[in-house]
Amino acid sequence: MIRRPPRSTQGVSSAASDVYKRQRVLRVTGRSTSRLCSSSVSWLGGRDAHAWASDLQRAAKAAMRGSDRTLRAALALATTTAIAPNAGRGRLFLDSASVDAWRELLPTGLFYGVTTNPTILKRDGVPCTVPDVAKLARTALGAGCQEVMVQAWGGSVDAYEKCSLDLLDAVGDADHLVIKLPLTRDGVVAAHRLRDEAHLCMTACYGREQALVANALKASYLAPYLGRMSDAGLDGAAECQRIQGCLDGCRSPTRLLVASLRSASTVFDVLSWGSDATFSPDVARELLSSARTDAAAAAFEEDALFEQPLLDDSAG
Repeated sequence: MIRRPPRSTQGVSSAASDVYKRQRVLRVTGRSTSRLCSSSVSWLGGRDAHAWASDLQRAAKAAMRGSDRTLRAALALATTTAIAPNAGRGRLFLDSASVDAWRELLPTGLFYGVTTNPTILKRDGVPCTVPDVAKLARTALGAGCQEVMVQAWGGSVDAYEKCSLDLLDAVGDADHLVIKLPLTRDGVVAAHRLRDEAHLCMTACYGREQALVANALKASYLAPYLGRMSDAGLDGAAECQRIQGCLDGCRSPTRLLVASLRSASTVFDVLSWGSDATFSPDVARELLSSARTDAAAAAFEEDALFEQPLLDDSAG
C-alpha cells in the first residue's frame, strides 16, 4: 500500500506516479468524507460515527469512480445513523498488549477495542518495533476488535510521521487502526500532517485546555489521564468532565477516551458523564466480579437441581 508521494518523482515511471496519485486522492477523499459525516453526526447529537467510517470511505471511493449518487446516499446514512437509539453509547477499551488477557476478556463482548502504548508494550513483553506492533494489531482485529490503538514513537515530527505511516502500511487496515500521538508540539505537528491519512488519538492529556488542540485537529479521540491528574494534585474527574463539556459545546467530532482508571466505580463515573473509557485487565476483572452476584447465581444453580417429591396416587 502506497501512502505518501515520493519527495522526488525522478526515476519514477509515469504509470506508477499516476497510480500513486490516484491512491492518495481516494484515501484522502474517503478520510475527509468520514470526517465530514462524523462532524454531521456530532452536530446532530450522535457520538458513534466511526463505527461506520469504513462504509463511508467505500462510498466516497465509489463516488470518485464516476457517480456522486453513492456519496449523497452515504451522507443520508450519516443523518439516519445520527438519530439511531444507540448512537450515544460509551465505548470501552482494554488497555493491554497481552494476548492472554485478550483471550480471557474480549469474548465478554464488553470492549470496542484495545489500546496500547510503548509503556504497555514493555510491561506485556512486546518489542516496540513496527513488525511486532503490526502483528499485535492484526491479532486484535482478528479477535473481533472494532478499533486498535497503537502509539507512534520517535520523539520528532518526522519520526512520528514515518512511524505512523509505517504502522498503517504494515497493519493494512487503516479504517480500524487509530494512531496515538502525544500532545507535545512535535506530536501536534505530526498529527496535522497525518490528519488526512489516519484516525488519530491525541494522548497524554493533562489539562482541559488541550481539548482545544484535539478539536482543532479533528482527532478521533482525546485521551486524558484521570488517575495521573489526581496524582499531580488536580481534580482528575472534574477536569475530564470539563473537557467533555468543551467538546460537547464545540459539537466536536472528537470523542473523549478517559485513561488511567483504577477502579470499576471510576469507569462507571466516566461513562455516566458521556465519555469513553480504557482500563487495565485488573479493572475489567473487577467490573465482572461481584460476591453477591456470585452467591445469587450459586443459589439459582442449587435450586435448579431441586427435585419435586413425587405425589402418591395410591390413595383415593
